[in-house]
Amino acid sequence: MATTLTPDETVKRAAGRPAQLRGAAIASVGVSLPARIVANDEIAERLGVSADWIERRTGIRARRRAGDGDRLDAHAACAARDALDRAGVSAAEVDLVLVATTTADEVLPNAAPLVAYALGATRAGAFDVGAACTGFLSAVAVACAQIEAGRASCVVVVGADFMSRIIDPDDRATAAVFGDGVGAVVLTAIDEPSRVGPIVLGADGGGAEFIFVERLESLVRMRGHETFREAVTWLAESTVRAVEMAGVELGEIDRFVYHQANSRILRAVGERLGLAPDRVVDCIGEYGNTSAATLPMALAFCEAEGRLHRGDQVLIAAFGAGFTWGATVVEWGTP
Repeated sequence: MATTLTPDETVKRAAGRPAQLRGAAIASVGVSLPARIVANDEIAERLGVSADWIERRTGIRARRRAGDGDRLDAHAACAARDALDRAGVSAAEVDLVLVATTTADEVLPNAAPLVAYALGATRAGAFDVGAACTGFLSAVAVACAQIEAGRASCVVVVGADFMSRIIDPDDRATAAVFGDGVGAVVLTAIDEPSRVGPIVLGADGGGAEFIFVERLESLVRMRGHETFREAVTWLAESTVRAVEMAGVELGEIDRFVYHQANSRILRAVGERLGLAPDRVVDCIGEYGNTSAATLPMALAFCEAEGRLHRGDQVLIAAFGAGFTWGATVVEWGTP
């Protein structure tokens, strides 16, 4: 017959065991983008605005668009394979594949098992994570917990969205904002404390009416002014909380990598927190808002430009429909 321990007994028993030092680290990042580039001029005339008007309001000059032959899971597998190669990890070593997306190729099956199959990760579990633009960060939280608990040693996390599938081309609020793209990271176990700090996650279903996709219409609708205000508030607040929980100061953070939703949001968050503009990453200009993919894509952008190095302290934060939001501090790279 099983014995049920009281909370005090559980704590005492755990205290008698030797502590096991096991953490998680981001070993690499990879990206996959559709080939087609759509500049503002191509969208502006249809919306009855100028290309400059779009850039002034969003910071976006161009975005990628998936073609009829592009599959999200294929691009997700490509980004994940790129990340695995950069990490020097084989697909056979992967224990879990997580795909954060709102725009999978089919309602069923989910994207993650298809990605794991394409990679040849035959012993990996796989499932999708749905938290809109916060999905990638939410998936990283799951991955870190699995590694820290000893239930996995290597996890691939993919942020992937083809937002062109759910935008109304005549809607000024969304048609010029969203783009298509995929980014992936490999998280591995390390024999020291995690290089991914405590992850702040929050949600407020009261904001569901501000960004939504109804099942029958299948098009994203967004109330931009209200979303802007909430995004700035929660990105700033979660940044402060994540930094405090990580035991560092804002001044110690080398790069602030926020969800790339709108350049004006990025500037507003930086101003509210008193951050130097060159520390706040803004790569939305050529990619647009790729939802769950913006964080890994921004990390890859920084690394490619030589602005992200092993040991750098990086604040990662996102805000999305739901409302959902989150933030964490990452020490970049493995030991």
